[in-house]
Amino acid sequence: MIDGLSDIIAGVMIITGSIFAFLAAVGLWRLPDIYTRMHAASKAGTLGSGLLLLALAAHVGDTSTFTRALAGVVFFLLTAPISAHLLAKASYAVGYRLTDISVIDELKD
Repeated sequence: MIDGLSDIIAGVMIITGSIFAFLAAVGLWRLPDIYTRMHAASKAGTLGSGLLLLALAAHVGDTSTFTRALAGVVFFLLTAPISAHLLAKASYAVGYRLTDISVIDELKD
């Protein structure tokens, strides 16, 4: 009974994580400028990768694997927003400007 329940939970997390990873890929393809693309990759990609790692932990059921998967999720949650912020800041400093449909540029002098 418990074994089947963990398989169902892992399957739902795999499907949900795959959908978020797919949405991140579509965002990279369809969004107009580097800043919105970075936003899609950092938010949806992090959530998708985290759900896939948690699905692995739920499926295996081993304490060691669960600890490693949880450490990976924490690593994603700590590093992805910081790296996206620093890349966006560097892109703006180098000269990549916002798209014409952007409403406000708060970094403009």
